[in-house]
Amino acid sequence: MSSSTASEANGPTAVEYIQHHLHNNSIGDGGFWVLNLDTLIYSWLLAGVLMYIAYTMGKKMTSDTPTGGQNVLEAIVEFVQQQIKDIFPGSNPLIGPLALTIFMWVFLMNAMDLIPVDLLPVLGQFVGINYMKVVPTTDLSTTFALALSVFALIIYYNIKIKGPMGYLKMFLFHPFGKYLIPVNIIMTTIEEVAKPVSLGLRLFGNMFAGELIFMLIALLGGASLLGLIPQIALGTVWAIFHILVISLQAFIFMLLTIVYLGMAHQDIEEH
Repeated sequence: MSSSTASEANGPTAVEYIQHHLHNNSIGDGGFWVLNLDTLIYSWLLAGVLMYIAYTMGKKMTSDTPTGGQNVLEAIVEFVQQQIKDIFPGSNPLIGPLALTIFMWVFLMNAMDLIPVDLLPVLGQFVGINYMKVVPTTDLSTTFALALSVFALIIYYNIKIKGPMGYLKMFLFHPFGKYLIPVNIIMTTIEEVAKPVSLGLRLFGNMFAGELIFMLIALLGGASLLGLIPQIALGTVWAIFHILVISLQAFIFMLLTIVYLGMAHQDIEEH
């Protein structure tokens, strides 16, 4: 969805327009060590917004006359707690705050997709910023960083709950028993590696596709004022539908995090 036309006379072609919008504002050597500044800045800004909201709402919370914002926050917390209660075995004080943070942070990063696709990049060009991607979750660096953080916790709790030897036995004897150890190692390794890969790729793929559709809709405007009508209509319809997508992707990432950490808390006999 965009408030401006995607291309004007003598402007970029459709391919150039899309390539420009998919290009990060980066620094680095062009190889492995590249920092996508727009991804980092928007991720940190949204994390700051989330912390500010949590801090201000926490100071204002009351049991007598709760505000509308407090009711919404309590509903979200209760929703997350219910998911943990239904899925997570036992008790761990980290899981609740972690799941809530993941859900809210991923939702806010996804929600940047609802801002008109040309708005912030055009504003950035006025101050000399030629490239700007404003949706952090359309960057593989973001989704895999989140997924690998969860994966690190999975390994940590596997070792903590099962013990180093118990965790090793999971690779040696799961899923086919002691007579197929080489196969068990391969299968369990694939199973474990698939967790962060599926977490990262699922979120990235869905958000990237949604952002690409917004760009294609923006291209419908052309150079005519009349062309804005289908652009605005389709953009609005897709934005309304996309609210469900961004919410669902945040929920799925949170839910799978709870599931994977729950599996890590199971004894080797239960695995």
